[in-house]
Amino acid sequence: MQTDPLVDPQALRDARVKAGLTQHELARLVGVAGGERVSRWERSASVPRAEVLHRIADVLNVTSADLLVPATGDPDLRRLRVLAGLSARQVAEETHVSVPTYARWESGQLDRMPSQVALQALAKVLGVGVDEVRAALTAARRGGE
Repeated sequence: MQTDPLVDPQALRDARVKAGLTQHELARLVGVAGGERVSRWERSASVPRAEVLHRIADVLNVTSADLLVPATGDPDLRRLRVLAGLSARQVAEETHVSVPTYARWESGQLDRMPSQVALQALAKVLGVGVDEVRAALTAARRGGE
């Protein structure tokens, strides 16, 4: 899986401050343990899971995309998954592939493009078009080289 930062810690902090919340208040509202967790997110020491990121965005009245590092070029599969608020396991289960297979797709370690049926299943789960999934897989493949 990619290790580059996807959540923009400054955007998260700015949105929290604009909403007038402390780190502890935000943690309580999104259902995580303590403000220390929010502090870690704001320092890039860790990142919230995709489903937590969606709760954060709801509480702060912003979109999940507002809390991510701006995309350069086509969004990759990881970004599409995070924007959909899903874990890798959830996407794998919903598309009927193994978690390791999905992880390889997301990290760009694929020899060939998945079947049209798999592309359609990914598109449906991620809430995007098949062409966007294909572009995301191509972007992941370039990044994984």
